[in-house]
Amino acid sequence: MSILKLKPSCKDYLWGGNRLREEYGIEYSGDVLAEAWELSCHPDGPSYITNGTYAGKTLQQYIDSEGKEVLGVHCRRFRDFPILTKFIDAKDNLSIQVHPDNRYALKNEGQYGKTEMWYVMDAGENAFLYYGFKKEISKEEFAQRIQEDTLLEVLNAVPVQKGDVLFIESGTIHAIGKDILIAEIQQNSNVTYRVYDYGRVGKDGKKRDLHIEKALAVTNRVPIIKDKSSYPHVADCDYFTVDKLNLDGKVMKKMEGNVSEESFASILILDGQGTISDGKETLEFRKGDSFFVSAGSGNYTLEGTCDALITTIREKAAPVRIGIDIGGTDTKIGLVDIHQKIIAYEKIKTNAARTSEEVISEIGQKTLNLMEQQGIAMDQCVGAGVGIPGTIDRKNGVVRYSNNIRWENVEIVKEIGKYLPIPIKIANDADCAALGEAVAGAGKECQDVIMITLGTGVGGGIIIDGNIYEGKGSGGSELGHMVIVEDGQPCTCGRKGCLETYASATALMREAKHATGKDLTPKEIFEGAENGNTILKEVVDTYIRRLGIGIVNIVNIFRPQLVLLGGGLPGQGRSLTEPLRKIVREGCFGGAKGELPEIEIGALGNEAGMIGAASLI
Repeated sequence: MSILKLKPSCKDYLWGGNRLREEYGIEYSGDVLAEAWELSCHPDGPSYITNGTYAGKTLQQYIDSEGKEVLGVHCRRFRDFPILTKFIDAKDNLSIQVHPDNRYALKNEGQYGKTEMWYVMDAGENAFLYYGFKKEISKEEFAQRIQEDTLLEVLNAVPVQKGDVLFIESGTIHAIGKDILIAEIQQNSNVTYRVYDYGRVGKDGKKRDLHIEKALAVTNRVPIIKDKSSYPHVADCDYFTVDKLNLDGKVMKKMEGNVSEESFASILILDGQGTISDGKETLEFRKGDSFFVSAGSGNYTLEGTCDALITTIREKAAPVRIGIDIGGTDTKIGLVDIHQKIIAYEKIKTNAARTSEEVISEIGQKTLNLMEQQGIAMDQCVGAGVGIPGTIDRKNGVVRYSNNIRWENVEIVKEIGKYLPIPIKIANDADCAALGEAVAGAGKECQDVIMITLGTGVGGGIIIDGNIYEGKGSGGSELGHMVIVEDGQPCTCGRKGCLETYASATALMREAKHATGKDLTPKEIFEGAENGNTILKEVVDTYIRRLGIGIVNIVNIFRPQLVLLGGGLPGQGRSLTEPLRKIVREGCFGGAKGELPEIEIGALGNEAGMIGAASLI
């Protein structure tokens, strides 16, 4: 069954009444029913499934069992279930309150902030609610009026009637007035800062807590201009899109809808009765009912008389992805737009002598700082990709072993998630560099690309049919750890004679120092060889020959369209590519008679890893 009928969690806040139980048929045995959380995966009040295989289970248990695919493609950018839908019966005035945005709430509360919308289902003759300020006030005046109990004098009181809609963005001071019945769709959060509560006391006989300092920090003190841009929707933002359905039983008796793979649909029945069907099973509905329809369910039919709100999740507007490229020496953090361009980036020293906790903490803080500098909110980010050298368990988000940065069994997705509450994916750093070149660089016209990164170590990334190839299980390709010299120099991986031992930038500088007694950069080594230094020329020739052996082995196995060189050394350009092409022609099986790949320098340079990491999302 793709249509799930839900039972709400109920809340008995002191300002509530009993209309939800008496008029909407919501089952509850308490004296006061203030809120019914109709669609919720929040731990403070989950909703339960009443039909089918998962009857008695929470909606979150259903999602955990079936997989996040039931939420749809557009929900991939959310770490948690994105929304919470509720009915609110305000018999008395609610407190004056404000909700923080994501950045503040995540930093101070460990959960998302809250943007919400209200649909007025019913209202008394003189009903009103508070929505922002009448005029702009200073932070000092705001604090003073809270202290002196004169805050209501500057709040904007808005009369309401049935059918009215208000969009309450985070930071907007607001309150529902008495004698109003509301359907609310909001971000999946339960963070509220109370600033005024009419002097009421709770069940314990004490005045309810106020959160003045936090409210002062997050409140927008400028009057709110009601937004008209949601048309043709009731409400539309990055967190939810809400549409109104009306079946009058006469002109409109039936509605046929379709739930694609893009998003689930939440159907909240405000009034009426009838049936909902997916062609296989039919369920009855009445006002107060709530249904969850899984993404990809296809066609469904609502028939009868009803007013209903249908909520879906649309594609993110102007999304940004985070690409993090952790190297043995440096770590680069980039913000990548939809055109695969880096908006801004930051580079820090990895310093492998530090613990993984210290490195990850700095990465998290630097990423947050970079976003703040660019004015990019967390909710604009659809996810973060991380490239790390070594053996990577992509499925479980764990660095199993990285000899370059001395990490072992580091739960990097979990740890970075403490700073970035968005979907996070990881891959080997060389795979990320290869993916970056394949989607936005020198390999964007090719489906089969091998990239070899020459830096602190030697990495290898394999792109087949446009996707990272990593075989079965964890680990991925480790082209730098093929043996090219039997019983040769020891490698950091524990073996001897690996390609990394002879073809990394580290190896080149080591051999040059051994030959000359001087500490030289790769650029100085190549320039010296080209200018006639016979000692350095022998060092360079030996280096290229050994690198060429590795490339020939790789080409003989994979037969790619293109071999790209990335990392620190490819700045030498033709000094590398020309002799390597000759080695490949002479060494590959079939030689020039076969279809040999081009050997080129990566076009993106140090940006490849960041763009590729971001492309994991």
